Amino acid sequence: MKKLLHTLYVNRYFLLFILLFAYFQSIYIRIVVRGGVNAYVFTPDAAFAALISVSILFLIMLFFIRKWNTSIVFGVQEMIKIFSASLVTFLIVTHLIGFVIAFFFDTIERNFNQQTLILSTFSIFLDGIIYGSFFLVYYYFQQNSKKQKQLISYNQTISESKINQLKTQLNPHFLFNNLNVLDQLIEEDKDKASDFLNEFADIYRYVLQASEQKFISLKEELIFAENYFRLIKHKYGNAYQLNIENQNSDGYIVPLTLQLLIENAVQHNLGTVKEPIYIQINIDRNINVINNYIPKRNAKLTSGRALNNLKEQYKLLTKTPIKIEKANSIFSVNLPIIKILN
Repeated sequence: MKKLLHTLYVNRYFLLFILLFAYFQSIYIRIVVRGGVNAYVFTPDAAFAALISVSILFLIMLFFIRKWNTSIVFGVQEMIKIFSASLVTFLIVTHLIGFVIAFFFDTIERNFNQQTLILSTFSIFLDGIIYGSFFLVYYYFQQNSKKQKQLISYNQTISESKINQLKTQLNPHFLFNNLNVLDQLIEEDKDKASDFLNEFADIYRYVLQASEQKFISLKEELIFAENYFRLIKHKYGNAYQLNIENQNSDGYIVPLTLQLLIENAVQHNLGTVKEPIYIQINIDRNINVINNYIPKRNAKLTSGRALNNLKEQYKLLTKTPIKIEKANSIFSVNLPIIKILN
């Protein structure tokens, strides 16, 4: 009973449409047959009777669809087969029900003479075509909607999996690079190495927390970027300089984005006190990270995995791609500010 009530509730708008259509159809037929308008014309009894009758048709069609149809899309031959079998079965079932009712009320001769049988058969056949067409359209729409939801859910699951894979690549990347810096500082200056280690511990705690999120507020990421750049200063001093022009800190960003771009600028460019690498972060409608390009001598070929990784994350999470440009000794990365609707 609960299942039936749930089915009726889920399909309530379609059933209401069928009822209203049957009601207006009954009004039209009564006016045409009687040639006038009176109170009887507007009574809903015929509409409810039609709803009960076509519900039998719907159940018959559903039976044949589940028996013969293996996909959402109906082929022409398959649809004709289902429709034909449903109409014939509907005719037989309707006549059998009518015969049983006529038998109990002793009206077989009146309801099943040749003329009445022909007219009723034609009427049932015509209703079967009309309401059967409505049902096929509705059934196709429902199945297609269900398939679309499944597809969206599947794509989201795949995206989540890819994002998690990308994040698990970023964490070791961040850890490895900074442990290399720590290793060099230990040899050069133990006091600096100690300060670096303390700051690095605090920053890496943030990295672990941020990695669990799809997005993080731009304000938090900017604070983290400044803290991270202090790690850079421990080793390189003023050879690398960071400036942030923040006109709009509302919105969100993929976690560790700015850190990765700062790291990228340091890793691929040779900065000195006389000729430093200037890293400029401009935030307005978008986020633009720019640095002058001074390639290191005998620089090792890099895979570019971290930057490609970031591009893939943005591709999965936003509709706006990252724009990367390198021209006239300037390297720039343009990122969208992500707006999350509650």
